Amino acid sequence: MNLPNAAPELFSREFADDPYPAYAWLREHSPVHWTTLPSGVEAWLVTRYDDARQALADGRLSKNPDHHAEDAQGKSRTGIPGERSANLMTHLLNIDPPDHTRLRRLVSKAFTPRRVAEFAPRVQELTDDLIDRFAPRGEANLIHEFAFPLPIYAICELLGVPREDQDDFRDWAGMMIRHGGGPRGGVARSVRKIRDYLAELIHRKRGDLGDDLISGLIRASDHGEHLTENEAAAMCFVLLFAGFETTINLIGNGTYALLRNPGQRARLQESLRRGEGALLDTAVEELLRYDGPVELATWRFATEPLTVGGQRIATGDPVLVVLAAADRDPARFPDPDTLDLSRRDNQHLGYGHGIHYCLGAPLARLEGRTALQTLLLRLPDLELATPPTDLRRRGGLIMRGLRDLPVRFTPA
Repeated sequence: MNLPNAAPELFSREFADDPYPAYAWLREHSPVHWTTLPSGVEAWLVTRYDDARQALADGRLSKNPDHHAEDAQGKSRTGIPGERSANLMTHLLNIDPPDHTRLRRLVSKAFTPRRVAEFAPRVQELTDDLIDRFAPRGEANLIHEFAFPLPIYAICELLGVPREDQDDFRDWAGMMIRHGGGPRGGVARSVRKIRDYLAELIHRKRGDLGDDLISGLIRASDHGEHLTENEAAAMCFVLLFAGFETTINLIGNGTYALLRNPGQRARLQESLRRGEGALLDTAVEELLRYDGPVELATWRFATEPLTVGGQRIATGDPVLVVLAAADRDPARFPDPDTLDLSRRDNQHLGYGHGIHYCLGAPLARLEGRTALQTLLLRLPDLELATPPTDLRRRGGLIMRGLRDLPVRFTPA
């Protein structure tokens, strides 16, 4: 890769389309880099793999934004848009041990691997139903018609949102991921609507428990552990937020990467036709590494002076671990800019590392695996319906995803 001699421009439209050359420059010349973000917040960007793993597991880097050395207005520019005004700060992305340990233990009791595994047939049904809707047309926008609704309907069913309310959730969630509006636009209003709805739903379910995730949280709370209704609402909110946008981007980015790498896509399709699952397993992990759904790990703030990658970081400084840069580090991954679906030694950081490792990763992997496998088998001649140069990434700092993905195929 040819690197620029001078520091590259960060956060431009060209950078959003392809940030990897800029990240390569930072890894080589300024691996822990002080910059001003589009929001005006100044922060450190950590770009090398070993430094990233250290930072993600370092207890001196707090998730609590109260440690940010800024005033209230500055603090409001970090985190999920609208969460502070909606009183949704007490969730796993914003707290440290011991509260984090307590809440994660409660959620883990309800959000078990068994629950995710038992949900697999329903994910397949949802996947097939969505493809059925556009397959006869021979064209689709895979983001809006497939990658977006699949995880929304899935997480709604897991949480126990009644079917008649799920389209409202889809509308609110659609506004949430359009970060360009910012907290002053429709994002904050949608967050408040979700918070109010979840609080009311939790209250209703206390008198009529079912087999859903919200009922599981209530049961865990009622058996010796303490979970306030506000904590429960915040927890359900972050499960919704983290549970759908990462999967949208895994499906969207993953499909796009396969369409841009026809040799790798053909290998995977042939493996699937033979009924073999091994390549699909490594393929999902490689897609998470190559162009993952989360570009930067959520905010951290130094609680005391520390050194990361040889760089001194002051108390109160914000730190953002650039997962997309770490997962293309040639010191860890041979030939990192090449998509290799059979890559075995692939301990990527796509879902984080340490105590804040993504709780919903098993569900996201299940949905991504099911979606990609079904698309490739049911629509085998899937291809882009627009030049790659016409595709644009969504706004927002943390997540990395496409706004649209127009495709065409033989009507089925």
